Amino acid sequence: MLLIKNGKIMTMAGVVLENGCVLINQGKIKDIGKAIKVEDDVELQVIDAKGNWVMPGIIESHCHIGITEEKKGFEGDDSNETCNPITPYLRAIDAINPMDAAFAEAVHAGITAVMVGPGSSNVVGGQFLVMKTYGRVIDESIVKNPAAMKISFGENPKKNYSDQGKSPQTRMAIGAMLREELFKAKQYIERKKRAKNSNEDFEEDYHYECWIPVFEKKIPLKAHVHRTDDIMTAIRIAKEFDLDLTLDHCSEGHLVAKQIVESGYPAIVGPALVSRDKIEVQNLTFRTAGILNKEGVLVSITTDHPVTRIEALPICTGLAVRAGLELKEGLKAITINAAKICRVDDRLGSIEVGKDADIAIFDGNPMEVFTKTLYTIINGVVVYDSSKDENPMGAPR
Repeated sequence: MLLIKNGKIMTMAGVVLENGCVLINQGKIKDIGKAIKVEDDVELQVIDAKGNWVMPGIIESHCHIGITEEKKGFEGDDSNETCNPITPYLRAIDAINPMDAAFAEAVHAGITAVMVGPGSSNVVGGQFLVMKTYGRVIDESIVKNPAAMKISFGENPKKNYSDQGKSPQTRMAIGAMLREELFKAKQYIERKKRAKNSNEDFEEDYHYECWIPVFEKKIPLKAHVHRTDDIMTAIRIAKEFDLDLTLDHCSEGHLVAKQIVESGYPAIVGPALVSRDKIEVQNLTFRTAGILNKEGVLVSITTDHPVTRIEALPICTGLAVRAGLELKEGLKAITINAAKICRVDDRLGSIEVGKDADIAIFDGNPMEVFTKTLYTIINGVVVYDSSKDENPMGAPR
């Protein structure tokens, strides 16, 4: 067992406990309270949090950690299969390198879970997953797989395929190709159901099998969108096929906040700590998250690592708070809101009995630049202890 005591417990479940305790057993949160009694004969590890912030582990809801490795060029970049604009059958699990140094940097920042998947060069890019940030074997780190199906609008697929002299070269083509793919996937699923109901033979097609959890609404479409027109096209197509959707990046979301809240779809906002180097991000601002949140949109924040380095996630959220997002909503954006959007809130995102013991302890508000991560705990195991780190701001070893 592991006992955290004397901490400011930010449960992210509506309760803040001053000088509170969290008891962990077998990788799960066993108890929370002002005082927790443990039997004398129990082997117990104790962390005295001494009034520091005890929070659920931070969650990055959209990134390419391990699938686009830093400083490795072609050899370490497996995020885009840029030969075919429709690749729904690709799986992130087959490309993520858990030895990417960025995982250690995430752990050092108190980030305990990430949603990872393909990039945005293809109209349909493949399957995302949710995983923990610690471990050498990715299969043992998985929380949810598949977790979403990546689709992309705007400049990235246009540029990639126009450079090859292939379609899509316009936003019209992107929309048309996505509709055609969804239409064929729907027909495939209906044929499979009819065959099953009539006890007929049916030859499964690997290309379309991966669409079944999308149409069953077990996982959402994960839409790379920046401009207002791309945001609205993603919403339009998702509604047309009655599918769930997340609006990722959503750079001009503040300009169509009313329409987004009416859609009922959540937004994963960012990265905003980057240059406006593309035409479609000219209206990029840290104000987007706050405006959407105040309208009633469920919002999380992303670094889109490696676009912005993953350890900057709390700082990016702090900049959104400075620009208008409420403080408590900023904390929720990288904990419970992110967990809800990634559909893993049954296990992650808050300190509640029965959930995974993924906890970060900070010496203050993690959204402030001078705040230090003291401990990171994943599955009840201390995976980072700042007192044992001789070089906490340097490259991970």
